[in-house]
Amino acid sequence: MPTPVDPGMRERRGETLSSPADGGGMEGGRGKTRQAGGGFLPAGKTRLSSQCHFLPNKASGEPVTRMYGICASAVTVHGYTCQEYDVTTDDGYILSVQRIPEGQAGGGGLNRPPVVLQHGLFVDGMTWLMNSPQQSLAMILADNGFDVWISNLRGTRHSRRHVFLHPLDPQFWDWTWDKLVTHDLQSVIEYVYSQTGQKIHYVGHSMGTLIALASLSEGLQIEKIKSAALLSPIAYLRHVTVPFSGVKGAPVITSIEFNPSGVEETNYLKIVCANPALNCFDFLTAFTGKNCCLDKSIIETYLDNEPQSTSTRNLDHFGQMTTSADVLTKYDFGGFNIFHYGQLQPPIYDLTKIPTDFPLFLSYGGQDKLSVPRDVITLLDKLKFHDKDKLQVQYIEEYAHMDFIIGVNAKDIVYNQVIQFFRSHN
Repeated sequence: MPTPVDPGMRERRGETLSSPADGGGMEGGRGKTRQAGGGFLPAGKTRLSSQCHFLPNKASGEPVTRMYGICASAVTVHGYTCQEYDVTTDDGYILSVQRIPEGQAGGGGLNRPPVVLQHGLFVDGMTWLMNSPQQSLAMILADNGFDVWISNLRGTRHSRRHVFLHPLDPQFWDWTWDKLVTHDLQSVIEYVYSQTGQKIHYVGHSMGTLIALASLSEGLQIEKIKSAALLSPIAYLRHVTVPFSGVKGAPVITSIEFNPSGVEETNYLKIVCANPALNCFDFLTAFTGKNCCLDKSIIETYLDNEPQSTSTRNLDHFGQMTTSADVLTKYDFGGFNIFHYGQLQPPIYDLTKIPTDFPLFLSYGGQDKLSVPRDVITLLDKLKFHDKDKLQVQYIEEYAHMDFIIGVNAKDIVYNQVIQFFRSHN
């Protein structure tokens, strides 16, 4: 029996990839799966890369076969049905999306409410699947009657693809979370809605909450979203002590891709960790807070899978947020704002414009170093006119940032509340 070949390995060996004429071009639009090689090159040309993973072409809306994807590594091994999809954003990024359409015992059907799970910064969709099936939110939702869709944002390991850009091209990394708001999130929501025909429940963690809040404030796709559960919500970072950028004495990062394992980035982190206030021997605690409820084996699994790349400019945007008072803005290009926005200052995301009757569930922790309670209070103040029966807030004193996604007791403390919230707004 022949040994399965990683599509990325085919590129490294220099095998010929297919052309746009074979049907792999951009014109397929959102949700279109790609030819091997993505149809990015003229016929007969090759491209060497260890970072892109291309898939066989299928008709729009059909799952793709991915031997090394998240489904195979973390879902089907537990006896769940799992499907891999490619969703192409309107600016050309090809996002990996996983679907768990039914629980472990089966019972899938057209009436299962769809839920989109959106990860945060430096991670991907695996964060929803690292615990046992009885402790992982994706499987818990599937076992409770939901149709689960897991999104992987641009730049993460399974979404390092584009219809014509290569990850080594500077343009591939020319974005901040603004683009995740206007392109990635919108494309995933539109695709899931087109596949299910139902309004969508949404769960975001960390940056996944930020892009949801910004999107809701702009009224984007709001007619397709039924409710949102925001875990470790982030909108304001004024009281964050974890440095995102501009650390005194740190080397300038010239790379447009921020790869935490890269040489420049490692040197940068060494300078950051020289701060006596940070104990980087306990990396998760130093950067996310004192998590109360992580199993040691799960921490090892987490560090095997994360952290992952983002764009350096994205980190700059977060750094800008730490210097803002109570205002959430788009990326500040300085003297080039007039070119990008037609005004001297970057536009504001006005969170008071989130419809007051839109169902929101917020859960935050007292030990969180990123979703700092004082900053969450600022967010809640923006939502003070929200309908009381549409806003549910949970505060967990002992929880820090990672407890919400890989805490061993998160099911009992958080996830059951999320499920109850979704059902009450179904």
